[in-house]
Amino acid sequence: MTILVTGATGMVGRHVVAELVKTGHRVRALTRTPSAAGLPDGVEVVGGDLTDPPSLEPSLNGVERMYLFSVGRTARDVVAAAKWAGVRRIVVLSGALADTDDSEDGYLAVERAVEDSGLEWTHIRPGEFAANWLDWAPTIKEGRVVRRPYGAAVTQPTHEADIAAVAARVLVEDGHTGRTYTFAGPAALTTVAQVDAIGTAIGAAVRFDELDPAQARAEWISNGYPEAFVDWIFAMWAESVRAPAPTNQEWADIVPRLTGRPARTFAQWATDHATDFR
Repeated sequence: MTILVTGATGMVGRHVVAELVKTGHRVRALTRTPSAAGLPDGVEVVGGDLTDPPSLEPSLNGVERMYLFSVGRTARDVVAAAKWAGVRRIVVLSGALADTDDSEDGYLAVERAVEDSGLEWTHIRPGEFAANWLDWAPTIKEGRVVRRPYGAAVTQPTHEADIAAVAARVLVEDGHTGRTYTFAGPAALTTVAQVDAIGTAIGAAVRFDELDPAQARAEWISNGYPEAFVDWIFAMWAESVRAPAPTNQEWADIVPRLTGRPARTFAQWATDHATDFR
């Protein structure tokens, strides 16, 4: 059986490839720059771009199952091409908040395109990626500091390797068709606790400077973040400070239930990425 992994050199896709290689199935990896893929031996690396559906036709030949990275605006054309080529199962990398984003390029657009195709489908909806912290690597490297608002805000970060392990399992294992798995890491942690975990991983104290939300909002927007995104995420953090949520155990249980092993902690993620912050 040949399995196509789209977004194969991305943060999650690279791990999906590695997980599938272990299963012994043929793995075909789609990337826009095959020459720079750096994937394991034995993986067939092919070029193509999800924003250009005709470019995918050669990569789909002989594929039975497909891991689909979400690109909403071309999803229907991509899925139609996959169905025409003979793909029978698609696993979608979506997000825990998919139901709140009905935009043309949102996760929900991809989910609906796959559901409407008549193919076997499974949606995986991870919560916050632990890897979002890589955006703060420059300030941690340069000054051992994180400057942002809402240090008491709580999130439940998910290791990208666990996301990939779930994706690989539902790709190769039967019994998941028509299911949506929403999940997260094993523990809810404050922003400050996550900063402390990064400091422990690199063996150096990392300071958290609490910014005034209005000041931080202006800085984020001036740095290129869309105003709507900033207002959305700041509102979510503010609500979390006001009413901190405990660990969502239902979400936390999904990774061990599907993979048969404990989910990776944020401390483990920080250790795995220590070189990114040193």
